[in-house]
Amino acid sequence: MKVVVTARNGTREFECEPGEKILHAGLRSGVELPYECATGTCGTCKARLTSGRTESEWPEAPGRKYFKSEGDLLTCQSVAHDDCALEVGPLKSREPNTSAPRVRRGVLCGLRPLTHDVTAFDVAIDGPLDFAAGQFVLLTVPGIAGARAYSMVNFDHGAERLSFVVKKKPGGAVSEWLFGEATDGAPLSLFGPLGHATFHPDVAKHVLCVAGGSGIAGMMSILSRACREAHFAGWDGHVFFGVRTARDGFFLDELEAFRRRFPARLAVTVALSDEDVPPALADAYPAFAFTRGFVHAVAGERMKGRYADVRAYVAGPPPMVDASLRLLLREARLSPADIRYDKFS
Repeated sequence: MKVVVTARNGTREFECEPGEKILHAGLRSGVELPYECATGTCGTCKARLTSGRTESEWPEAPGRKYFKSEGDLLTCQSVAHDDCALEVGPLKSREPNTSAPRVRRGVLCGLRPLTHDVTAFDVAIDGPLDFAAGQFVLLTVPGIAGARAYSMVNFDHGAERLSFVVKKKPGGAVSEWLFGEATDGAPLSLFGPLGHATFHPDVAKHVLCVAGGSGIAGMMSILSRACREAHFAGWDGHVFFGVRTARDGFFLDELEAFRRRFPARLAVTVALSDEDVPPALADAYPAFAFTRGFVHAVAGERMKGRYADVRAYVAGPPPMVDASLRLLLREARLSPADIRYDKFS
Protein backbone atom coordinates (compact mmCIF):
# COMPACT_ATOMS: atom_id res chain seq x y z
CA MET A 1 0.00 0.00 0.00
CA LYS A 2 1.14 3.54 -0.73
CA VAL A 3 1.06 6.03 2.13
CA VAL A 4 1.29 9.78 1.46
CA VAL A 5 2.10 11.99 4.43
CA THR A 6 1.72 15.77 4.42
CA ALA A 7 3.46 17.96 7.01
CA ARG A 8 4.13 21.68 7.34
CA ASN A 9 7.63 21.10 6.02
CA GLY A 10 6.85 18.84 3.07
CA THR A 11 5.01 15.90 1.54
CA ARG A 12 6.51 12.41 1.25
CA GLU A 13 5.29 8.99 0.21
CA PHE A 14 6.38 5.44 0.93
CA GLU A 15 5.25 1.85 0.57
CA CYS A 16 3.80 -0.02 3.53
CA GLU A 17 3.90 -3.80 3.55
CA PRO A 18 0.78 -5.75 4.65
CA GLY A 19 0.68 -5.84 8.44
CA GLU A 20 3.56 -3.35 8.80
CA LYS A 21 3.15 -0.42 11.20
CA ILE A 22 2.92 2.88 9.32
CA LEU A 23 5.63 4.44 11.48
CA HIS A 24 8.00 1.54 10.83
CA ALA A 25 7.39 1.66 7.08
CA GLY A 26 8.07 5.39 6.93
CA LEU A 27 11.25 5.26 8.98
CA ARG A 28 12.49 2.21 7.06
CA SER A 29 11.94 4.17 3.83
CA GLY A 30 13.86 7.21 5.05
CA VAL A 31 10.81 9.33 5.88
CA GLU A 32 11.45 10.71 9.36
CA LEU A 33 7.95 10.69 10.78
CA PRO A 34 7.56 12.24 14.25
CA TYR A 35 7.75 9.86 17.22
CA GLU A 36 9.23 9.50 20.70
CA CYS A 37 8.37 6.25 22.48
CA ALA A 38 7.17 4.35 19.36
CA THR A 39 5.17 2.06 21.68
CA GLY A 40 1.77 3.81 21.81
CA THR A 41 2.25 5.71 25.04
CA CYS A 42 3.37 9.29 24.37
CA GLY A 43 1.13 10.35 21.46
CA THR A 44 3.94 12.12 19.56
CA CYS A 45 3.29 10.04 16.43
CA LYS A 46 -0.35 11.14 16.23
CA ALA A 47 -1.56 11.68 12.65
CA ARG A 48 -4.88 12.43 10.96
CA LEU A 49 -6.24 10.08 8.30
CA THR A 50 -7.63 12.05 5.35
CA SER A 51 -8.22 9.11 2.99
CA GLY A 52 -7.92 5.35 3.01
CA ARG A 53 -8.46 2.76 5.71
CA THR A 54 -6.30 1.80 8.67
CA GLU A 55 -6.58 -0.36 11.76
CA SER A 56 -4.96 0.01 15.18
CA GLU A 57 -3.28 -3.06 16.65
CA TRP A 58 -3.69 -1.55 20.13
CA PRO A 59 -7.05 0.27 20.30
CA GLU A 60 -6.53 1.04 24.00
CA ALA A 61 -3.10 2.64 23.59
CA PRO A 62 -2.56 5.43 26.18
CA GLY A 63 -1.47 7.82 23.43
CA ARG A 64 -5.07 7.97 22.23
CA LYS A 65 -5.84 10.48 24.98
CA TYR A 66 -4.25 13.13 22.76
CA PHE A 67 -6.74 12.56 19.92
CA LYS A 68 -8.92 15.50 18.92
CA SER A 69 -10.99 14.02 16.09
CA GLU A 70 -12.36 10.69 14.89
CA GLY A 71 -9.75 10.49 12.12
CA ASP A 72 -6.75 10.64 14.47
CA LEU A 73 -4.46 7.63 14.77
CA LEU A 74 -1.08 6.58 16.17
CA THR A 75 1.30 5.66 13.35
CA CYS A 76 3.28 3.41 15.71
CA GLN A 77 0.21 1.21 16.26
CA SER A 78 -1.65 1.49 12.95
CA VAL A 79 -1.45 -0.64 9.81
CA ALA A 80 -2.80 0.40 6.42
CA HIS A 81 -5.46 -1.67 4.64
CA ASP A 82 -5.65 0.63 1.57
CA ASP A 83 -3.60 3.38 0.01
CA CYS A 84 -3.74 6.14 2.62
CA ALA A 85 -3.15 9.87 3.01
CA LEU A 86 -2.17 11.29 6.40
CA GLU A 87 -1.51 14.69 7.92
CA VAL A 88 1.42 14.46 10.35
CA GLY A 89 3.57 16.69 12.55
CA PRO A 90 6.83 18.17 11.28
CA LEU A 91 9.15 15.72 9.55
CA LYS A 92 12.59 15.40 11.13
CA SER A 93 16.09 14.55 9.92
CA ARG A 94 17.71 11.19 10.46
CA GLU A 95 20.39 11.04 13.10
CA PRO A 96 23.83 11.06 11.44
CA ASN A 97 25.97 7.91 11.24
CA THR A 98 23.05 5.55 11.78
CA SER A 99 21.35 2.87 9.75
CA ALA A 100 17.77 3.22 8.60
CA PRO A 101 15.69 1.24 11.11
CA ARG A 102 14.47 -2.17 10.08
CA VAL A 103 13.40 -5.47 11.57
CA ARG A 104 16.18 -7.68 12.84
CA ARG A 105 16.17 -11.10 14.43
CA GLY A 106 18.18 -12.03 17.48
CA VAL A 107 18.60 -14.38 20.40
CA LEU A 108 18.75 -13.64 24.09
CA CYS A 109 22.11 -14.26 25.78
CA GLY A 110 24.02 -13.30 28.89
CA LEU A 111 21.01 -12.75 31.16
CA ARG A 112 22.33 -11.62 34.55
CA PRO A 113 20.90 -9.80 37.61
CA LEU A 114 22.34 -6.41 38.56
CA THR A 115 20.12 -5.67 41.58
CA HIS A 116 17.04 -7.20 43.20
CA ASP A 117 14.85 -5.64 40.46
CA VAL A 118 17.20 -4.77 37.57
CA THR A 119 18.52 -7.32 35.13
CA ALA A 120 20.96 -7.04 32.23
CA PHE A 121 20.99 -9.05 29.04
CA ASP A 122 22.45 -9.08 25.56
CA VAL A 123 20.90 -9.84 22.20
CA ALA A 124 23.02 -11.37 19.46
CA ILE A 125 21.53 -10.03 16.23
CA ASP A 126 21.52 -11.43 12.72
CA GLY A 127 23.71 -8.73 11.17
CA PRO A 128 25.83 -5.70 12.03
CA LEU A 129 24.03 -2.58 13.24
CA ASP A 130 25.30 1.00 13.21
CA PHE A 131 23.57 3.27 15.70
CA ALA A 132 24.27 6.56 17.41
CA ALA A 133 25.23 6.52 21.09
CA GLY A 134 22.01 7.00 23.04
CA GLN A 135 19.62 5.30 20.62
CA PHE A 136 17.15 2.50 21.37
CA VAL A 137 15.35 -0.39 19.69
CA LEU A 138 11.89 -1.87 19.97
CA LEU A 139 12.09 -5.42 21.28
CA THR A 140 9.36 -8.01 20.78
CA VAL A 141 9.13 -11.38 22.54
CA PRO A 142 7.22 -14.08 20.64
CA GLY A 143 3.94 -14.79 22.37
CA ILE A 144 3.83 -11.42 24.18
CA ALA A 145 1.78 -8.69 22.53
CA GLY A 146 3.39 -5.33 21.81
CA ALA A 147 6.94 -4.04 21.58
CA ARG A 148 9.05 -2.56 24.38
CA ALA A 149 11.58 0.25 23.95
CA TYR A 150 15.05 -0.36 25.43
CA SER A 151 18.16 1.79 25.05
CA MET A 152 21.46 0.18 24.15
CA VAL A 153 24.04 0.21 26.95
CA ASN A 154 26.97 -0.47 24.64
CA PHE A 155 28.36 1.44 21.67
CA ASP A 156 30.16 -0.27 18.82
CA HIS A 157 30.39 0.42 15.11
CA GLY A 158 28.77 -2.44 13.26
CA ALA A 159 27.60 -4.01 16.52
CA GLU A 160 26.47 -7.62 16.32
CA ARG A 161 25.57 -7.81 20.00
CA LEU A 162 23.40 -5.27 21.81
CA SER A 163 23.34 -4.83 25.61
CA PHE A 164 20.33 -3.73 27.65
CA VAL A 165 19.10 -3.28 31.22
CA VAL A 166 15.50 -3.67 32.36
CA LYS A 167 13.85 -2.80 35.64
CA LYS A 168 11.23 -5.26 36.87
CA LYS A 169 7.76 -3.84 36.41
CA PRO A 170 4.96 -5.59 38.32
CA GLY A 171 2.45 -6.81 35.77
CA GLY A 172 4.82 -6.03 32.90
CA ALA A 173 4.74 -9.08 30.65
CA VAL A 174 8.23 -8.72 29.17
CA SER A 175 9.96 -7.79 32.43
CA GLU A 176 8.26 -10.68 34.24
CA TRP A 177 9.39 -12.99 31.43
CA LEU A 178 12.97 -11.73 31.76
CA PHE A 179 12.89 -12.23 35.52
CA GLY A 180 11.14 -15.58 35.23
CA GLU A 181 11.29 -18.15 32.48
CA ALA A 182 13.54 -16.35 29.98
CA THR A 183 16.51 -18.45 28.88
CA ASP A 184 19.61 -17.96 26.78
CA GLY A 185 18.87 -18.68 23.15
CA ALA A 186 15.27 -17.45 23.24
CA PRO A 187 14.35 -15.83 19.89
CA LEU A 188 13.56 -12.10 19.81
CA SER A 189 12.57 -9.56 17.19
CA LEU A 190 13.94 -6.01 17.13
CA PHE A 191 13.16 -2.87 15.16
CA GLY A 192 15.70 -0.06 15.18
CA PRO A 193 17.77 1.92 15.67
CA LEU A 194 15.47 4.67 16.91
CA GLY A 195 15.73 7.79 19.03
CA HIS A 196 17.00 11.35 19.04
CA ALA A 197 18.83 11.52 22.40
CA THR A 198 22.13 11.00 20.64
CA PHE A 199 25.73 12.02 21.25
CA HIS A 200 28.11 12.93 18.44
CA PRO A 201 31.72 13.89 19.27
CA ASP A 202 31.80 16.64 16.66
CA VAL A 203 29.36 18.66 18.81
CA ALA A 204 31.71 20.90 20.80
CA LYS A 205 29.80 20.99 24.09
CA HIS A 206 30.14 19.98 27.72
CA VAL A 207 28.05 16.87 28.44
CA LEU A 208 25.38 16.74 31.17
CA CYS A 209 23.71 13.38 31.84
CA VAL A 210 20.71 13.19 34.21
CA ALA A 211 19.46 9.63 34.63
CA GLY A 212 17.07 7.86 36.92
CA GLY A 213 17.18 4.09 37.45
CA SER A 214 17.39 2.09 34.24
CA GLY A 215 17.52 5.38 32.33
CA ILE A 216 21.28 5.15 32.86
CA ALA A 217 21.38 2.63 29.98
CA GLY A 218 21.60 5.13 27.12
CA MET A 219 23.97 7.30 29.15
CA MET A 220 26.42 4.40 29.33
CA SER A 221 26.42 4.24 25.55
CA ILE A 222 27.00 8.00 25.36
CA LEU A 223 29.84 7.86 27.90
CA SER A 224 31.39 4.90 26.11
CA ARG A 225 31.61 6.79 22.84
CA ALA A 226 32.62 10.07 24.48
CA CYS A 227 35.50 8.36 26.29
CA ARG A 228 36.54 6.46 23.18
CA GLU A 229 36.72 9.74 21.24
CA ALA A 230 38.54 11.50 24.13
CA HIS A 231 35.76 14.07 24.28
CA PHE A 232 36.47 14.74 27.96
CA ALA A 233 40.05 15.70 27.24
CA GLY A 234 38.71 19.11 26.23
CA TRP A 235 35.14 19.27 27.56
CA ASP A 236 33.55 18.62 30.95
CA GLY A 237 31.25 15.72 31.70
CA HIS A 238 28.67 15.88 34.51
CA VAL A 239 26.86 12.60 35.30
CA PHE A 240 23.97 12.60 37.78
CA PHE A 241 22.57 9.14 38.52
CA GLY A 242 19.49 8.78 40.72
CA VAL A 243 18.29 5.64 42.49
CA ARG A 244 16.08 5.07 45.52
CA THR A 245 18.49 3.37 47.92
CA ALA A 246 22.04 2.03 47.96
CA ARG A 247 20.87 -1.47 47.07
CA ASP A 248 19.30 -0.07 43.88
CA GLY A 249 22.62 1.18 42.52
CA PHE A 250 24.34 -0.54 39.61
CA PHE A 251 26.94 0.26 36.94
CA LEU A 252 28.94 2.12 39.62
CA ASP A 253 32.12 0.21 38.77
CA GLU A 254 31.62 1.00 35.09
CA LEU A 255 31.01 4.69 35.83
CA GLU A 256 34.17 4.77 37.94
CA ALA A 257 36.12 3.25 35.03
CA PHE A 258 34.89 6.03 32.75
CA ARG A 259 35.76 8.66 35.38
CA ARG A 260 39.28 7.32 35.87
CA ARG A 261 40.04 7.83 32.19
CA PHE A 262 39.39 11.59 32.50
CA PRO A 263 39.56 12.41 36.22
CA ALA A 264 40.08 16.13 35.69
CA ARG A 265 36.98 16.67 33.54
CA LEU A 266 34.45 13.87 34.19
CA ALA A 267 32.49 13.92 37.47
CA VAL A 268 29.88 11.46 38.78
CA THR A 269 27.20 12.28 41.36
CA VAL A 270 24.87 9.62 42.77
CA ALA A 271 21.60 10.75 44.38
CA LEU A 272 19.61 8.51 46.72
CA SER A 273 15.98 9.62 46.95
CA ASP A 274 14.75 7.37 49.78
CA GLU A 275 17.59 7.09 52.28
CA ASP A 276 20.68 8.83 53.60
CA VAL A 277 23.93 7.80 51.97
CA PRO A 278 25.45 4.79 53.79
CA PRO A 279 29.09 5.49 54.73
CA ALA A 280 30.15 2.15 53.23
CA LEU A 281 28.85 3.21 49.81
CA ALA A 282 30.69 6.53 49.89
CA ASP A 283 33.85 4.78 51.08
CA ALA A 284 33.67 2.28 48.21
CA TYR A 285 33.66 5.09 45.61
CA PRO A 286 35.63 7.97 47.14
CA ALA A 287 35.85 9.90 43.85
CA PHE A 288 32.06 10.08 43.47
CA ALA A 289 29.83 12.69 45.05
CA PHE A 290 26.92 11.17 46.97
CA THR A 291 23.88 12.97 48.31
CA ARG A 292 20.26 12.43 49.27
CA GLY A 293 17.54 13.87 47.04
CA PHE A 294 15.76 13.59 43.73
CA VAL A 295 18.29 13.47 40.93
CA HIS A 296 16.85 16.37 38.94
CA ALA A 297 16.93 18.62 42.02
CA VAL A 298 20.47 17.55 42.87
CA ALA A 299 21.59 18.25 39.31
CA GLY A 300 19.88 21.65 39.34
CA GLU A 301 21.58 22.68 42.57
CA ARG A 302 25.07 21.50 41.61
CA MET A 303 24.95 22.82 38.06
CA LYS A 304 23.98 26.40 38.95
CA GLY A 305 26.04 28.84 36.93
CA ARG A 306 27.60 26.04 34.85
CA TYR A 307 25.24 25.68 31.91
CA ALA A 308 27.25 27.59 29.30
CA ASP A 309 28.09 25.42 26.27
CA VAL A 310 26.26 22.40 27.72
CA ARG A 311 24.31 19.72 25.90
CA ALA A 312 22.04 17.80 28.28
CA TYR A 313 20.78 14.22 28.06
CA VAL A 314 17.86 13.04 30.20
CA ALA A 315 16.41 9.55 30.71
CA GLY A 316 14.41 7.79 33.37
CA PRO A 317 10.85 7.49 34.71
CA PRO A 318 8.46 9.95 32.99
CA PRO A 319 7.90 12.15 36.10
CA MET A 320 11.67 12.48 36.56
CA VAL A 321 12.13 13.31 32.86
CA ASP A 322 9.38 15.96 33.02
CA ALA A 323 10.90 17.56 36.12
CA SER A 324 14.35 17.58 34.53
CA LEU A 325 13.03 19.20 31.35
CA ARG A 326 11.33 21.95 33.35
CA LEU A 327 14.60 22.59 35.16
CA LEU A 328 16.67 22.72 31.97
CA LEU A 329 14.23 24.92 30.09
CA ARG A 330 13.07 27.31 32.81
CA GLU A 331 15.99 27.61 35.19
CA ALA A 332 19.01 26.61 33.14
CA ARG A 333 17.51 28.27 30.03
CA LEU A 334 19.10 25.76 27.72
CA SER A 335 18.03 25.83 24.11
CA PRO A 336 15.66 22.96 23.21
CA ALA A 337 18.29 21.93 20.64
CA ASP A 338 20.70 21.26 23.53
CA ILE A 339 18.27 19.06 25.48
CA ARG A 340 18.11 15.47 24.24
CA TYR A 341 15.70 12.88 25.57
CA ASP A 342 13.46 10.01 24.49
CA LYS A 343 10.57 9.62 26.90
CA PHE A 344 9.12 6.14 27.08
CA SER A 345 7.84 3.94 29.85
